Amino acid sequence: MPETLTPAQFADLAESVAREAAALAARRRAEGVEVADRKSSIVDVVTAADREVEDLIRTRIAQARPDDAFHGEESGSDAGSTGVTWVVDPIDGTVNYLYGSEQYGVSIGVVRGSADPVTWQAIAGVVVAPATGTVWRAVSGEGATRDGVPLGVAAPASLGEALVATGFGYTADRRREQVAVLAGLIGEVRDVRRAGAASLDCCAVGAGTVDAYYERGINPWDMAAGAVIAAEAGATVRIWEAGGTRSFLFAAPAVADELESLVRRLEDDVLGA
Repeated sequence: MPETLTPAQFADLAESVAREAAALAARRRAEGVEVADRKSSIVDVVTAADREVEDLIRTRIAQARPDDAFHGEESGSDAGSTGVTWVVDPIDGTVNYLYGSEQYGVSIGVVRGSADPVTWQAIAGVVVAPATGTVWRAVSGEGATRDGVPLGVAAPASLGEALVATGFGYTADRRREQVAVLAGLIGEVRDVRRAGAASLDCCAVGAGTVDAYYERGINPWDMAAGAVIAAEAGATVRIWEAGGTRSFLFAAPAVADELESLVRRLEDDVLGA
């Protein structure tokens, strides 16, 4: 199947599927959630709802676009023949979901190319927060919205006045490294937030409710949709290697260069690069 949809039509499909998936996730949360499995560590959990929601998303996309590629957190990758890949996190923020926090989202990104943030070309992205019904959406070259209202990044006057979001990995060693970087950063910015869902952190940058978000080691499904939402709202997006793992930065242009330089220097110090 050739790529016959416009970017906006891809976004329409992503939004329709994400809304249905969000409704399912919310129903399962109301019924009660239990851990179904653990992945990289004891704290890296997956619930039955993660798998069920991803199965729904995969099925709906296959019905509409059977020849597109699919890359999901829970069910892995299927190759396609159109050059289009759907990059999906069915429940981003699973630990929040498990604990009953509202900070979780259904994330669906659509890209040209493989599921590699360094090489793909974004087409569209949608993030839905099931607990609130909020819908973030972006179309490449056409801007980003929250519930239909255009988004725009903040403009902090300096790095010292920037509110910065971050996150932590699931292994003990990765967390220790990230905390060491944070220790060097926290005195250089206004304050730090840790919400626990990368997709929502990217959306927060786009909405201007934080000035930047950085994290080392997030996966393509964590940020495929959020990255295009942040970028279309005016954010600067940077990716680099640190200790054999990619670091990501989504920031208001006013502080992007200085924050990237600081985080990279701190990572080099911590990782011994």
